[in-house]
Amino acid sequence: MKTTFDTHTIELNPSDDGYNAIINGKTVNVQIVRAANGCMDLLIDGQRITAYVSSDMAKRWVTVDGGTSMLTKTSGAKQGVRHDHAGGLIAPMPGQIRSVSVGVGDAVKKGQTLLTMEAMKMEIRIQALKDGVVKSVSVAQGQTVEREQILIEMED
Repeated sequence: MKTTFDTHTIELNPSDDGYNAIINGKTVNVQIVRAANGCMDLLIDGQRITAYVSSDMAKRWVTVDGGTSMLTKTSGAKQGVRHDHAGGLIAPMPGQIRSVSVGVGDAVKKGQTLLTMEAMKMEIRIQALKDGVVKSVSVAQGQTVEREQILIEMED
């Protein structure tokens, strides 16, 4: 996913232990330690950072060390159309995981329900968009998730 953060373009790609962010040609490792209620504790190349995120569904504002910057999505799927991103299935909205039906290494078929979540009193089924193998499961039953949080990563 490519994002514009003020005047900088950031490319964010899933990695084995979090994400690799490419900022102005430099690659840094980003791990999400905790994310809840608009607050994220991150490890960026081993340094702990707390970021506060707010959104109006079109734009996001990120506050770190008292400075606020606007985040704009510059590429990727249209909002609400697909729930995949760079090999990962993402939460379409904030909610709670009700069940996880697969584990790492499981072979899945297109259309198979991988997990269910509840959001706004609705049950949402996250399904495989193609045949593949589950690379990682980032959530557990009962966990609360944020919009666009990666839930499951797939590989061919």
